Amino acid sequence: MRFFLNLFLSGIFLSSCQSNVNNEKWVCDALDVASYQLKFTAQELKDSVVMPRSLWTGYDVSFLESQLERDASTFADSLWANPPKEKLGTRRNCNIYDWTSGFFPGSLWYAYELTGDADLKNEAIDYTNRMFPISKYKDNHDIGFMINCSYGNAMRLAPNDSIMDVIVETAENLCSRFNVQIGCIRSWDFGHWNYPVIIDNMMNLDLLFNATNLTGNQKYKQVAIKHAYTTMKHHFRPDFTSFHVVSYNDDGSVELKGTHQGKNDDSAWARGQGWAVYGYTSCYRETKDVKFLNQAVNVAEMIIKRNVASDKVCYWDFDAPIKMETPRDASAAAVIASAFLELSTFAENGDRYFDYAEEILKSLSSKKYLSEKGQNKGFVLMHSVGSLPHGSEIDTPINYADYYYLEALKRYNDLKK
Repeated sequence: MRFFLNLFLSGIFLSSCQSNVNNEKWVCDALDVASYQLKFTAQELKDSVVMPRSLWTGYDVSFLESQLERDASTFADSLWANPPKEKLGTRRNCNIYDWTSGFFPGSLWYAYELTGDADLKNEAIDYTNRMFPISKYKDNHDIGFMINCSYGNAMRLAPNDSIMDVIVETAENLCSRFNVQIGCIRSWDFGHWNYPVIIDNMMNLDLLFNATNLTGNQKYKQVAIKHAYTTMKHHFRPDFTSFHVVSYNDDGSVELKGTHQGKNDDSAWARGQGWAVYGYTSCYRETKDVKFLNQAVNVAEMIIKRNVASDKVCYWDFDAPIKMETPRDASAAAVIASAFLELSTFAENGDRYFDYAEEILKSLSSKKYLSEKGQNKGFVLMHSVGSLPHGSEIDTPINYADYYYLEALKRYNDLKK
């Protein structure tokens, strides 16, 4: 039976620019743009069953060669087909089974929480309801993203038992992808790997922590902790940069280490480094295990050292050749900003991470990255990168950039208060 969220809000503190004098002008301006863009998109897709993902972009092979610093013959088989010219610049939508589907409803929830706008709440409810079938879905590790960003935020802002049931059922399905011998949740069911685990998977652990917090059942938390420890052991290099993909043999030994979306196997793919610092900060929040905090701090320090972008909005890979045309990745920057803000509340030198995140947010809120109202096909931020080695989503708005940007604004707003 179709699930409907409770329309009534309970216990939420409204922190709109109108009611919170601590908000700075650039924050108010950013929220004004975000609210307009999100409501515009929600209305555009009202009668559909899809979610906004990004804009269609194409690629030039010579540009990819210059960024990857290798001949096209080494990656030609991995390239996705260029979209037809008539698609370029149009909105790229996705169905609810796409790994990014939960970010748009999550963005609506954050925008509502930040502004108190009832229209945003109603849209958040509507788009979260669309995600209900994912609670039955087991074929993707990103069900953590999909449900926690949508239903997880709904549970915070409009809690009821039906929402809890969705979160717990999805957590069960995510645990079904956990292999005790290997000690990790399997990421992908495709490709040449035996048992691939990607650093992105650290982001799905929050769903498991959430399920334990809601039910008291420690099983979900124990799976999350084991996954985090196994990943900490095998994904990181001595300088605390992370591999994107580690594949395991059936006995738990490592089959291979490499990348799928970074410049090369040994590079530091920017968004992956963001996933790492975010994931281990979350693990410390839920466990108070100092090893997780130390890991988060070490990754954060690596990011500060390796990010050479003058405005702190990092290039798509920390090892990419820096040229005029090298793409920035606003999505990676937004993830890092959100992670650093939370880390600032735990780390001994917390002001260092708060200040760094503030620099990122001010850059993302500038005209260089923040959309104008009615532009950018309804997305909030410009200039993100999905997977450059596949020629996919290069220099485009992407829904997860908007989500983590709004989450970071929420954390920033709370800390400034």
